[in-house]
Amino acid sequence: MHGIPPDKEELHITSLVVHAQPGDAQAVDAFITALPGARIHGSDANGKRVVTLEAPSAAAIVDLVSAIQQAHGVINVAMVYQHAEPLESLNTEIPNVDNPT
Repeated sequence: MHGIPPDKEELHITSLVVHAQPGDAQAVDAFITALPGARIHGSDANGKRVVTLEAPSAAAIVDLVSAIQQAHGVINVAMVYQHAEPLESLNTEIPNVDNPT
C-alpha cells in the first residue's frame, strides 16, 4: 500500500536504465519515445539509455516497463526509482524555508 487514498488521481514517475543492442538503439529509441509518458534523457554508444515514465497508476507503469522489456533489441531494463503521489499535490505550493515570502 502506498498511502494514496483510493479516490484520488495519482501520478507515478519511474526512472529506468534501458540497455539496447547498439545496432538496434535507434529503433529502441523510436519505440520508447512513442510510448505515452516516456522520455529518453540520455544515452551512450554502448546502447544504454536513461528513461523516465509517467503514468496514472502502478499498473500502467508495469505495462510500459513490460512493453520496453519485450521490444526488439532490448537486452535489459533496470528500474532505478519509482515515486507516486496524488495528482492534486502537484498544484500545492511548497514553501521555501530558506527564503519565506
